[in-house]
Amino acid sequence: MKTCNKIIAGLWLPIASTLLLPLAASAAGEGACDRACLEGYVDKYFAAVIDNDPARIPLAPDVRFTENGQKLTIGDGLWNTMKATGPYRLFVTDPEAGQVALFTTIEEDHREPDKGTPALMALRLKIKNAQVTQIEQFIVRNEDAAKRVAAMGQPHAVYLEAIPEAERMSRADLVKTANYYFAGIQQNDGKGLDGTGTYPFTDDCDRYENGSRSTNAPTPAGETKPDPKTASVYSGQWSCLEQFQSGLIHFVNRVRDRRFVAVDRERGIVFAFGFFDHSGGASRTFQTPDGRTVTAGPVQPWTWQLAELFKIEKGKIRRIEAILERSPYGMNAGWSSWEDGMSDKPRDVSME
Repeated sequence: MKTCNKIIAGLWLPIASTLLLPLAASAAGEGACDRACLEGYVDKYFAAVIDNDPARIPLAPDVRFTENGQKLTIGDGLWNTMKATGPYRLFVTDPEAGQVALFTTIEEDHREPDKGTPALMALRLKIKNAQVTQIEQFIVRNEDAAKRVAAMGQPHAVYLEAIPEAERMSRADLVKTANYYFAGIQQNDGKGLDGTGTYPFTDDCDRYENGSRSTNAPTPAGETKPDPKTASVYSGQWSCLEQFQSGLIHFVNRVRDRRFVAVDRERGIVFAFGFFDHSGGASRTFQTPDGRTVTAGPVQPWTWQLAELFKIEKGKIRRIEAILERSPYGMNAGWSSWEDGMSDKPRDVSME
C-alpha cells in the first residue's frame, strides 16, 4: 500500500483536511449534498486512489468504474500509479443531480522514484445515499499538456463567477446551448443556427485545448493572420465565431456520444464527454460557405476522445475548456449502448 501523504515535485494532497470533512455534510441520502459536500468526495477519492485503499471512500456495492472508456475493477488503472494531486482544479458541481466533475492535473509514477509524471485528468463522481455509485475518469497522459495546464495555476476567474439568480438558465437550456457547439462543428457549413452565420458565442469567447489556446491566439512575429475567405484550414488565431463561420471544420463529420454529465446552474457551466470522428475519404473534401472546394482533415480514420466544459452567460458560450486524446476510431466511452455511442443525439444523463 502506498503512503498517502507524499510530496512530489512540490504537489501535495491535504489529507488532514479531507478526513475532517463533516460527516453530516456528506449525508447525501439524508439530505442534499451541496457544493462543498460533493467536492469533498473528490478529496476523499484522490486520497483513496493515491493510497490504493478503497476503504478510504464510501463506495456503493455495485459501484461502476471506467478509465478511458474501459470498465475496470476498483483498484486498477490509475489506482496503481497515482502519486499526488496537482495545482489545477476546475469543478462543475451539480447538487441537483448528485454529480461532481472536474478537470485537474495529477502526478503518476516515474521511472525515478523521487519524481512524478504529470498528466491531465477529467473525473466524474456520482453520489447517492452518501456513497459513490459511479466513477468515470479520462486520463490524458501527455506531459507537455499537463505542464501547460499546471502552469495556469488556477481556473480562469470567469468559471468561478456566479450567474445572477434572475439570469440563471434552466438546466435544459444550458445543455441545449452547449450542444449548439457540437452541432456547429459536425459537418460545419458556416450557416449557423438560422442560416445567417449566427452562432451563440460572446464577442470574447475563447477556447483552450489541453492547456493551449485554440482561438484568438497571437499571430507569430513576421506572419500575417490567415484570412477565413482564402484559407484552406481553420486557424487558432481566429475567434470562436470566425472559426465556425469559415466552414473549415467540416471534416469533423460526426460528434457522437454527446453525454452531458454535470450542469452547474449557479455558475452557468456544463460538462460533457464525447467523441469527434474524422472518417477520412470523401468526407475530407467539401465546399466552404463562399463556394470554394477544400480538402482538409486527417487522411486516415481518426477519433478524438474528449471531455469539454462550457461557461454560458445569457444564452451564449463565453469560454470553453477541453482535454482530449486520440483513441481507437469508433471507440465507445463504456457508458452508452452501441447505438447511443454512435449517435449524435445530445443526452443529459446526469440525473440517471
